[in-house]
Amino acid sequence: MTQLALVHPAPEESDDAQRRGDFDVIARMVEDGASVLDVGCGDGALISLLTHACGARARGLERDKAKARYCVARGLSVVQGDAESCLADYPSAAFDYVVFSHSFQCMARPRETLRQAGRVGEKVIVSIRNAAHWRDRLRLLSKGRLGASNAPSWADGELARACSVRDFASLAREMRFTIETAAPLSNGRAGAPFAKTLWRANVFAEEAVFLLAP
Repeated sequence: MTQLALVHPAPEESDDAQRRGDFDVIARMVEDGASVLDVGCGDGALISLLTHACGARARGLERDKAKARYCVARGLSVVQGDAESCLADYPSAAFDYVVFSHSFQCMARPRETLRQAGRVGEKVIVSIRNAAHWRDRLRLLSKGRLGASNAPSWADGELARACSVRDFASLAREMRFTIETAAPLSNGRAGAPFAKTLWRANVFAEEAVFLLAP
C-alpha cells in the first residue's frame, strides 16, 4: 500500500487547502513534476496547489465559462469544455494523472467518463462525497432526506449522483482499475489509507480520495 507523505501547501494557497481537505490528499498522491489534468477545476485552486506543492505541470478543464475565464485571468492553463465530450479528444496517455476533485459525481455518464480518464491518464485520482456516512444514514432514517449533510442542497448544487465509498470502489474494480490506495476524510482531515477494507470508510468517512491505475 502506498504511504502518503505530508505536503505543505504554498502560503498563498493555504486558505483553499484548509477549505478543501481532499486537495492536500491529492497533492500527496501526485508525484513531483508530473503532468496533471484537473477535470472540473472550478476556480483553479487545486491547479495552483499542485503547481506550488509538487511542481506539477497542471492544466484544467472546466465547463463553466465564467470559471474558466477566471482561471485564465489568474494565469492558469485552463480550457472551457465539457469533460464528457472533450476527454475523447485527448490522445492516450497524454497526462500522468487525470483528477476529479468532487466533480466525478456531476457527470451524466460516469462509467464512460472514467473509461476515458483511464485512457488519457496513466493514473486517475477521484475524490467523492460519501453518501453512506453514518450521519447521512441517520438523516435518511429520522428525517427521510437524502444527500450528504456536508454537500450543497440538491436544489442548489451541481452534485448529480449520490455515491458511497463502496459504490465507487465497486465501479472501479468492475472496470478493471486497480485501487492503488485510498484515503478517507472526515472534518477535512485524512485518516489511514485503505485499499481493500471498505466497511469502516463506507460508514465513517465523509469523503474519500481514490488513486486508480488502469
